[in-house]
Order: sequence, then structure tokens, then C-alpha cells
Amino acid sequence: MLRRFLVNYYERHQHPANQLLHLIGLPVTFVVPVILLVQGRYLFAAISFVVGYALQFAGHAIEGNDAGEVILVKKMLGKPYVSTIPRSIESSRDD
Repeated sequence: MLRRFLVNYYERHQHPANQLLHLIGLPVTFVVPVILLVQGRYLFAAISFVVGYALQFAGHAIEGNDAGEVILVKKMLGKPYVSTIPRSIESSRDD
């Protein structure tokens, strides 16, 4: 199950800019808000959460695929979605 998750994650995050935005965005979305909530800084926690998600959505826009949450909603609505963009290692270096 973990292997499947990691393979899927790699396929959906091949572009270097997407990888960088997720490297920054994931902690800003999930770690920083917890720290800020513990400190009682609720507004900054909410802002951090939104900014982190925005970074990840920007990464998927650069990658050319839908973010996981968007895929979930589109699946529920029966709409088409873009899960992965096939690319080779060489082509991702050219972007």
C-alpha cells in the first residue's frame, strides 16, 4: 500500500517546480499551522494552511494535472480529470 502511494505520488509530481512547491507547501500546510495553533495564533495558522495549499495547487498547475482534492471532487461529480502527465526524465529536465 505504501509502495503504491509512493509510485502514484512520484508519477503526479515529476516536474522540478512542482516538487519544490510541494517540498515547501506540505510543511506550510500541515506542520506550521499546528505549531501556530499551539501558540494560540489562530489567524496565522489559517493563513499558513491556505498559503501552503496554494503552493501545492500552483505546483499541479505547472505539472499540468489536477490536485488530489480536485480529482476527488471531479470523480464524485462524474467529471473528467487529469491524474498524471506522462513524461520522461529527459523531458522534465528541459522544462
